[in-house]
Amino acid sequence: MTDKPDNTAPRTVPIQSATFSNPVNAEIRRAAATGIYDIRGGGSKRKVPHFDDLLFLGASISRYPLEGYREKCETKVTLGTRFASKPIELDIPITIAGMSFGSLSGAAKEALGRGATMAGTSTTTGDGGMTEEERGHSNKLIYQYLPSRYGMNPDDLRRCDAIEIVVGQGAKPGGGGMLLGQKISDRVAEMRNLPKGIDQRSACRHPDWTGPDDLEIKILELREITNWEKPIYIKIGGARPYFDTMLAIKAGADVIVLDGMQGGTAATQDVFIEHVGQPILACIRQSVEALQELDMHREVQLVVSGGIRGGADVAKALALGADAVAIGTGALVALGDNDPRWEDEYQKLGTTAGAYDDWHEGNDPAGITTQTPELIKRFDPVAGGRRLSNYLKVMTLEAQTIARACGKNHIHNLEPEDLVALTMEAAAMARIPLSGTDWWPGKPGTSF
Repeated sequence: MTDKPDNTAPRTVPIQSATFSNPVNAEIRRAAATGIYDIRGGGSKRKVPHFDDLLFLGASISRYPLEGYREKCETKVTLGTRFASKPIELDIPITIAGMSFGSLSGAAKEALGRGATMAGTSTTTGDGGMTEEERGHSNKLIYQYLPSRYGMNPDDLRRCDAIEIVVGQGAKPGGGGMLLGQKISDRVAEMRNLPKGIDQRSACRHPDWTGPDDLEIKILELREITNWEKPIYIKIGGARPYFDTMLAIKAGADVIVLDGMQGGTAATQDVFIEHVGQPILACIRQSVEALQELDMHREVQLVVSGGIRGGADVAKALALGADAVAIGTGALVALGDNDPRWEDEYQKLGTTAGAYDDWHEGNDPAGITTQTPELIKRFDPVAGGRRLSNYLKVMTLEAQTIARACGKNHIHNLEPEDLVALTMEAAAMARIPLSGTDWWPGKPGTSF
């Protein structure tokens, strides 16, 4: 007689390695098979401390709330008041970040302009120059002046409403962008003065200056070209925000644009997106500290970006000291990117709605991050602009609702003391108290 197996014996449960997880192993296998690094669009997918780790206290007895139906809460913001004779006046503190024609279709750029104009705010050109669609439909258009100089010409500098000198981007501080050959159409090639169908890698640093003294000269040059009318923004990635902000101010910037690692990109190395730069939550207070030390807070305005999604994020960024925010990925989602209506086609591309990030390949089913005419025809820039405008208005209403609940008659009156943190990391980064305490890690005068 043979012994029967004991089915009641406890079984060992297989445990997946936290270090060598399935996604990590898949990337190792991909690298081993291809011999090239992974390129993708979008932003960081790892979880890092973010605005979700902060809460507003609201008003009670010690603070008096505003009545939403009878008492106003203003949202207007003016950018570029330091030196420019024509600063940018916006109805809302939410702007559209730079996204290039090339990475986006011309129709998508038009929709961004339409939506921003309807909402009373500005949009930004991105790399690759100014399109007539965007200029024609943008009441206020910021012209990005990048290291690549793709599409740059003095006439467009004069046609814009402000100039943004890009030193760094949150998704890739210290690195340049990529635009693969399949997205280099005849028009893109002509605007960038580069061959059609050939991969393009943008420069990571400006060719005519290497430090803050040279930057000061460049800013003066741009002011002279534009007759001192246009505000000059300096965009920096979330690397060393205290020092970079201070140097940009001393070089003569009107506005600082600070972009954290959660900010997206059209295409760069995955290793860059996930392992270079800091979360925006860690950057804002450092930049504000530099502004305050130079007695320039509010005189030089601070625009922050990198993972801004809704009105609560807007309100929290302003409470930490920003004057406005910029959105990129959120704007694309509002236009229709990663929409489940195209799920079948996302599946054919080996992905799913909400996870599609191969923007560099030019196969976007929604017709937004592509240069393929058949795909672009799917996208309606008028309807897209309307959706973007609705999104911007909702974000603004949400921020106003929070500000009123904190007793503020202008969203710029929100302040750090209106916030508490839920985690030690967020408390340390934002320099606000851990919920239920009056302490945060590193608070002056404490020994722990």
